[in-house]
Amino acid sequence: MEYVIFDSSQDSAQSGLPAVAPRACRVPEPGAVEAEFAGSDGTLMQRRWTQAAVAVRFEQLQPVAAFPVVPGRRWGPGWWWSATTARHVMHGSQAMCTQLMVLDRDPRVVGLSARPVRLIWRDPGSGRTLTWVPQLFARYTQGSALLADCPAAAAPAAGRAARAAAVLAAACAAVGFTYRRLVPPDKVVAANVRWLAGYRHPRHRDAGGLEQAVLEAFTEPRPLMAGAAAAGEVLTALPVLYHALWSGRLTADLTRPLGEHTLVCPGPSDPGAGGSEREQQAR
Repeated sequence: MEYVIFDSSQDSAQSGLPAVAPRACRVPEPGAVEAEFAGSDGTLMQRRWTQAAVAVRFEQLQPVAAFPVVPGRRWGPGWWWSATTARHVMHGSQAMCTQLMVLDRDPRVVGLSARPVRLIWRDPGSGRTLTWVPQLFARYTQGSALLADCPAAAAPAAGRAARAAAVLAAACAAVGFTYRRLVPPDKVVAANVRWLAGYRHPRHRDAGGLEQAVLEAFTEPRPLMAGAAAAGEVLTALPVLYHALWSGRLTADLTRPLGEHTLVCPGPSDPGAGGSEREQQAR
């Protein structure tokens, strides 16, 4: 049995690029897709994708394949320390590092890993065996998951990447997961989140014993610097404030440059399940 996926270039609509006519992609039945991943001892294992997706904790696995080092490229493989998992997650590009950062801040995310699985299938048209290793895996609080790739630009996938995206989307949908090609965030948003990420470690949560004072300073919306000054010594209060903005206990409009006059508001009473558990794990 084969599936026919109509690719309507959804990424184009999201990015403001011209839409293209839908095109059909023939993809294998999800039950015919295989998953290859590394066991705890590093040995490669292979199972049916529909079985592995249920049984394997991909968020706990090491990369099934190394990120390539390309001579002359300004950005190579590196590591992101995750506040979600209290461990390092590897990345292979600046675009991937940015998406890791965004997911790490998402309170719904409880697990992150890089390239933990290789999907293998036989192309319905040519009969050739094809493979694809998605760059990111994220586990959500309710148990569902995201497999994602992190292109550097918002242009729709083309060629091999487009065909692989259709296969992965169908395979993920069959097991209650989601596959996405993650559109790079707005530059201002990315810059603001990157700044807040510098204060993501839980040591900043109550630095100088000012956590409660900072939260009380923003029980009503007020400018960032005014609230920091009201909470105590500004240089001590600011890291606590930035950590609260990172974790969602305080909120601000991150689509505008973050500065002393940014209006900071109280966050939701429960910014996301697992937030306290994350920080206890990282202490």
